[in-house]
Parts: sequence; structure tokens; C-alpha cells
Amino acid sequence: MNQARPKARISRALGFPLTRKDTRYFERRPYPPGVHGRSRRKTSDYQVRLLEKQRLRFQYNISEKQMRRTFEEAHRSTAKTGDLLVSLLERRLDAVVFRAGLARTIYQARQAVAHGHITVDGAKVDRPSYRVKPGQVVQVRESSRQKAPFQIAAAGAHVDGPTAPYLSTNLAELTTTLLRAPERREVPVICDEQLVVEFYSR
Repeated sequence: MNQARPKARISRALGFPLTRKDTRYFERRPYPPGVHGRSRRKTSDYQVRLLEKQRLRFQYNISEKQMRRTFEEAHRSTAKTGDLLVSLLERRLDAVVFRAGLARTIYQARQAVAHGHITVDGAKVDRPSYRVKPGQVVQVRESSRQKAPFQIAAAGAHVDGPTAPYLSTNLAELTTTLLRAPERREVPVICDEQLVVEFYSR
């Protein structure tokens, strides 16, 4: 599944819209792309697990290499692998920026971090994969706050549903603090993480 494909097409392949903007395209064609998209093809156990892994990977907009590395870290722990995998992905800096409502999509969050608009504990961090630790403060840089995307964020335009209980966010100040490690039940990703664990453990 190529990340260069249009997001609406990827959404149809995954079975749900990746962004709010993709929702109307998905609702119009809620079946996989391609000539066999509407047909009921028999799927193997491998295909089911592969799809679930792709679902999780695309919701965080990460490469296969990053995904596998995070899985291996979770697998080495004594905690439940699937739960920890999601928790570790949720602590990525771009994911924290997105979940706090400082960006409209995970893609915009990644761009904001990569372009140097975000600080962690007052220091600029431009690595989307940076893992935020509990207690750290994530903020839009002072020099970037007047830019249109962040003014829109400060008005609360990107908040969709209840705020994450593991974040303490002040949108007017364009800042959020990770209070603690996210628990799987609190993270709004569409995924059966046990199937992802089975995919990588095969």
C-alpha cells in the first residue's frame, strides 16, 4: 500500500476515512478501489492481519520501518504488546500535536513539527518521531503563533470530540502537556492491535 496514493483511495482500501475531508469520498464509494472493489473476495488470515497492520500504520502516517521498530520495542516489554504498541505510537510528537488539536490532521501535525514550529519543554524539536515523556510540555513556537494554521487551531477548529484524558491542553496558548502514558482504551484509533501483533509474530 503506497503512501503516495491519494488519501481518499487509501481510506477506501483501509475501510474508513483517514481524515474528515476524506469522509465524503469514502461515503460515496465505501468499498475498496480497483475493478474488484465491489466483489466479495475471500481473504486469507494473512491478508486480514496485513490490513489491520496497515490501518494502524496509516493512522499515524509512519513508514513500515518505524512501525516494526516500535513493535519490537513493545514486544521486548513485559506489558501487553498490542496495548503498549498503540501507547508508544500515541506518544510520538506529531501524534501529540494532532491529538491536542494543534493541527487539523496527522499530516499537518507532522509538517508543523518537521518545519520547526513546535517546542518540547521550550526547545525546538523537528523530529515527528520524537517520543514525548509524561510531564513534558509541547507548544507552538512564539514566532509561529501568528501563522494562519495555528490561529485556526487556537480557535478550537480542529477539536473533534472529547479531549484526550492523558493530555492537558490550552488551545488559546497553543500548548499541551502529556500527563501520563496513554491507555489503549483512551486512544481513538481504529484497529485490532492483537491482529497487528500476530502479523509481526508470524
